[in-house]
Amino acid sequence: MQFVPTELEGAWIVKPERRSDARGFFARTWCQQEFEQHGLNANLVQCNISFNPHQGTVRGMHFQRSPHEEAKLVRCTTGAIFDVIVDLRPRSTTYLQHFGVRLDSSEGNALFVPEGFAHGFQTLEDSTEVLYQMSREYHAESAAGLRWNDPALQIEWLLPISMISDKDSAFPTYTVRKECV
Repeated sequence: MQFVPTELEGAWIVKPERRSDARGFFARTWCQQEFEQHGLNANLVQCNISFNPHQGTVRGMHFQRSPHEEAKLVRCTTGAIFDVIVDLRPRSTTYLQHFGVRLDSSEGNALFVPEGFAHGFQTLEDSTEVLYQMSREYHAESAAGLRWNDPALQIEWLLPISMISDKDSAFPTYTVRKECV
């Protein structure tokens, strides 16, 4: 695997190294030892799948409050997404900055999201599936989020929003939420 640092401290693009032949290709997408060598949380305890039938669907911006922060490895297994993360760590040099990247099933790249980040995505194609590998089990009481269109974050989604949950639409803006992060 290749580990490519992003603009945000601690977040990485993880690229599989494909070995191709007449049958197709083989690529390793997870190796605990390689993640640990890059100083990343390699304690993955839960996997989740999100299926999204409609292009333009937004999910996010989600995070878990302390002490249940989670690292995520996010990969698009069918279709394509615009994956976005926001650094919510007050002591970080990239605090409140965001990063977005296209993840799709043809490239197979993943985004490593460290603890202390909000995460969300927009589907760029119909029938898109996203796989999350998580460092902690979901803890409902710690689940939180920020508004997908928060002016403080200035995220520019690639498509018009076609679908978003009532819950995600009701998240507070950062200026309201910052006391709770």
